[in-house]
Amino acid sequence: MSCVDYPRLGETCFAQTAANGLAVRIVKRPGFTKKMAYFVTDFGSVHTDFELDGEIYHAPAGIAHFLEHKMFELPGRDVTEEFAALGANVNAFTSYDMTAYHFSCSENFMESLKLLLEFVSTAYFPEESVRQEMGIIDQEIGMNEDAPDTRVFEDLMQILYKEHPIRVPILGSRESLREITPELLTACHRAFYVPANMILCIVGDVDTRAVMATVDAVLGTEAKPAGRKLRPWKEEMSAIQSQCKSVMEVAMPMFQISFKAEPVEHGRAAMETEVVADLAAEALFGESSALYLELYEKGLIDSSFGGGFESVDGCAMLTCGGDSEDAQAIRQAILEQAQKLIRQGVSQESFLRMKRSAMGRRIRDLDSFDSTCFRICAYHFSNFDYFEFPAVYAEVKREQILEFLSRVVTETRCALSVIDPKEET
Repeated sequence: MSCVDYPRLGETCFAQTAANGLAVRIVKRPGFTKKMAYFVTDFGSVHTDFELDGEIYHAPAGIAHFLEHKMFELPGRDVTEEFAALGANVNAFTSYDMTAYHFSCSENFMESLKLLLEFVSTAYFPEESVRQEMGIIDQEIGMNEDAPDTRVFEDLMQILYKEHPIRVPILGSRESLREITPELLTACHRAFYVPANMILCIVGDVDTRAVMATVDAVLGTEAKPAGRKLRPWKEEMSAIQSQCKSVMEVAMPMFQISFKAEPVEHGRAAMETEVVADLAAEALFGESSALYLELYEKGLIDSSFGGGFESVDGCAMLTCGGDSEDAQAIRQAILEQAQKLIRQGVSQESFLRMKRSAMGRRIRDLDSFDSTCFRICAYHFSNFDYFEFPAVYAEVKREQILEFLSRVVTETRCALSVIDPKEET
């Protein structure tokens, strides 16, 4: 196992690829009693089209999230209760482009790690249990439909993208839910829940050799090929529709604005794009920007306003949102401020201040075991060592911010989603 020191961050990371192909990363935190482990697969809600053993699959929307639910079931066992008995807190989540299973504990770490690897690597999908799960997720879909924060974003994706599956909710729909079968769940598990398509990330004071021995003992040493993701997404950069509105039980109107950006590349280029885009967002409408102060003083935004850069496998966007009585005015102000910045530029003093502030936030974020695990895993799938981010910040130039704003923050790439309160009858 190789050991790499990152002096600028005060971090040490052990890295190894197991014989079965699993990437293992261990961030040492000597003296800490708390430990955290993330076991993550490069498989999210957008990956419904794939090839396995020469056969093409078009899985129903929501199957990645459904699979996450079902992984917690083992024959005659309650995985959650077993973690609780060990004094560990276990959870999981599905995003657009990955699924993560994680636990934290201060004791019985190796036993908890063994259980994590065991249940995630076991495919057990009895038909009756799958049918019962449909009812549970059906209720979850209903709750999401009634959640304004979720609804405003999902409505936005519907008018921003034409082909990319980000326009489909992570949970899928009630219709797609009914198409999920034990056979399809098994195929997805065989395709993506293989060590070569996964990463194990641990933060804490742990025995690295014991970790690798447990990986080999539970997952075996045989390397198995993963399924091949198919990405038949062809997107123009213009938004499909400029605006949409819904009516819900909210106290005041809420909105989200998004500007469509080109998909990010892999490796260091992906991190550079994210850094440039985040700095562009800060310059344009961040809390320290002139526009933020102007909108706040006019009463157009409040403390709920915020935004940044988001990227998913195959798509990316600059977003912002919050509560406001006049989202259209905010949209227009952002477009005008972008043009003003492009004409006048960003001062070197402001640029350096934003870089220091942004990098400082990332460094402070490493205090969180959860955030550290998540970021290492997410960037691993983009072929980038996350602890190398200080070098990327050092190389970014302010001209790149203006180029990003000029290319992305345009009227044709912009879409606005608004949720208005229901009128009293």
